[in-house]
Amino acid sequence: MPRVDHYQDPNAPAPNSLVPAASVVVLQDGKVLMHRRSDTDRWSIPGGGMEPGESIKDTAVREAREETGYDIEIDRLVGVFSDPNHVVSYDDGEVRQQFSVCFAGHVIGGNPRLSAETRQVGWHTPQDLEVMTEDEVHPSILLRVRVALQGEAAAYIG
Repeated sequence: MPRVDHYQDPNAPAPNSLVPAASVVVLQDGKVLMHRRSDTDRWSIPGGGMEPGESIKDTAVREAREETGYDIEIDRLVGVFSDPNHVVSYDDGEVRQQFSVCFAGHVIGGNPRLSAETRQVGWHTPQDLEVMTEDEVHPSILLRVRVALQGEAAAYIG
C-alpha cells in the first residue's frame, strides 16, 4: 500500500482515520538505530500501528524487532506526537492523521535483519541525521530523535 506523507501541506487531503501507533528511538554508543523504509526509501526509527491485544509499549518492541531484527527494552516515554498537520495518504483512500507514542530504548539482543518493510538497517549519529534532506529522513522523525536526545525532561506532548 504506497504511502505519501503530507507535512504542513495546505493541499493535503483531510484525514479520515486515526490509528494508535508507537515508535522508538533506540540509542547505543551515541548513535540512533534507523531503518530505510521500503515504501518511502526514507530513514526512520522503528514504529507502526498498534494491534488488538497488545499494549502500546509492546507495539514499540514488536515493531523494532520486525523492522530491524533487534530485540529492545523500553527505557522511558519520549512523548506523544499527534500533529494534525501531518497526514499520510494511502492508495486505498485511507488518510491517516499522525498519532504516535514515542519511547526511548536500548538493544538487549538480536541482529540486524531486513524485512518487507525494511531495505537497510543502520546506526546514525545525531550529526548524520541533521544533515540529511527531507527526502532522506522525514522532519517528524527528526523531531522525535531530537526530543529523545534531550534526555529525561518532561515528555513532549504535541
